[in-house]
Amino acid sequence: MDDDHIYKRHNKTLLLYHIVLPIKYRRKIVTDMIGSSLQGVCMEISDLYEIVFVEIGYEPDYVHFLLQSVPSYSVSDIVTKLKSLTARELFRLHPEIKK
Repeated sequence: MDDDHIYKRHNKTLLLYHIVLPIKYRRKIVTDMIGSSLQGVCMEISDLYEIVFVEIGYEPDYVHFLLQSVPSYSVSDIVTKLKSLTARELFRLHPEIKK
């Protein structure tokens, strides 16, 4: 497939969302090791749900995602899934970030 559309049985879509999630209290906790773990967790989310991560970026006090999804997921559903699954896995992999 040479274009970026998602093809379903009766439609094709190109919905891109840019989501920026600041860290609580803007604490600077995202390091390169945590960022690489975040990218791995996002690839697992991509396998489970119909969410394609086009770009994953991070700074020490926030993360941002450029993602593509299908219209059956609302933006609030995507953000809820994204925040809960990434937080749970990152807390499990790096317990030092809870402190």
